[in-house]
Amino acid sequence: MREKGTGHRIREVLPGSIAQELELAAGDVLLEVNGQPVEDVFDYHYLTNEEYLTALVRKADGEEWELEIEKEFEEDLGIVFENSLMDEYRSCRNKCIFCFIDQMPKGMRDTLYFKDDDSRLSFLQGNYVTLTNMSDHDIERIIRYHLEPINISFHTMNPELRCKMLNNRFAGDIFPKVDALAKAGVEMNGQIVLCKGVNDGEELEFSIRELTKYLPSLKSISVVPVGLTRFRDGLYPLEPFTPQDAGDVIDCIEAWQEKLYREYRLHFVHASDEWYIMAGREFPEEARYDGYLQLENGVGMMRLLWEETMETLGQNCGGANSGQRELSIATGRLAAPLLRELCKEIGRRFPGVIVHIHEITNHFFGETITVSGLITGKDLMEQLKEKPLGEELLLPVNMLRSGERVFLDDVTVEELEKALQIKVRIVKSSGQDLVTAVTGKEPGRDETVVLI
Repeated sequence: MREKGTGHRIREVLPGSIAQELELAAGDVLLEVNGQPVEDVFDYHYLTNEEYLTALVRKADGEEWELEIEKEFEEDLGIVFENSLMDEYRSCRNKCIFCFIDQMPKGMRDTLYFKDDDSRLSFLQGNYVTLTNMSDHDIERIIRYHLEPINISFHTMNPELRCKMLNNRFAGDIFPKVDALAKAGVEMNGQIVLCKGVNDGEELEFSIRELTKYLPSLKSISVVPVGLTRFRDGLYPLEPFTPQDAGDVIDCIEAWQEKLYREYRLHFVHASDEWYIMAGREFPEEARYDGYLQLENGVGMMRLLWEETMETLGQNCGGANSGQRELSIATGRLAAPLLRELCKEIGRRFPGVIVHIHEITNHFFGETITVSGLITGKDLMEQLKEKPLGEELLLPVNMLRSGERVFLDDVTVEELEKALQIKVRIVKSSGQDLVTAVTGKEPGRDETVVLI
């Protein structure tokens, strides 16, 4: 009999599934598949993909069942485990000079202070990892299961500088691991968090040059500016970038894009949207984003929103005014200018709806934080209470904790509605969702919008 603590406890068995037919139940523990222990979710899926397999399960009364299973290839067993990763989450061992979590005030919910650096979450959720807590065994499993894409936080290709930036004396040792992933053809994406006077300028040029050696396995690199909050006492001294700095970064990246596209038909390295807004420049055309590989890093989000909105408007015939509709949109300083332009475009097609665009200053984290995803409920309450809001307030979904109606400071949507005495509608990030929410009409139906 095995130790009671080993294996993976089942939380739920899906109705009509193979697991239900086998009379498995919540509380049972999966011990082995095909005679092998299951390390995590990737082992589980790899081992259970086959048409014929055995599973060793310990029932709630302690009895062990060895089950022989015949099924379709890749057919799911219908088991939901208590821990979706089937293992403990790996936290970050670094203390990066630019870490956003270190720049948060005390007293917020505990989950906001967890620093994840788990390669499995890179595959499952798109998280970026530093590879500093990965063993050769971990790399071998990624290659064996061909888990891709893996998103890697490079920050610099200078080993000594990487050790300094991550405050980890082993941080410069990751490159043989990347070499192994590239040699095996595992698809990767990368990011560089750019810090003024640290890894910009000649260091950025060097890093881009070195990263091109991983083409074609490495599909893209995003360059994003460091986010600096007002809670930096005792931390490494970092300065915000200026518009001139932003222009220099864009010039460097676009020169590399032109060179690499001629050779690889791939632009490869991308500046996040914030650089273009900071520099006062137009966003690149859609084709330069290589299929929007770095959307989660803020690369191309504004261009995609514009293109989707224009496409949605093209499906509408516009036309007669079917009544007045007044509403408001609250967003961060980063997206506010584009939303004003988009509402003007919507207004040309649908003259009848009044839209107030309210640009929220981030007093909680500091005015240098301009993204909507870091706006708190308190800032919304304080800055909107005297503003014209109309009949409905639209907010982007990224202001809320995933899957919940709660802002970063634990203010709920319902509390915001009560404070402002207005209905709040949470809007997804696509252009179609924007047009539908603003006009109250699905594509192809008439109604319209005027910007104030």
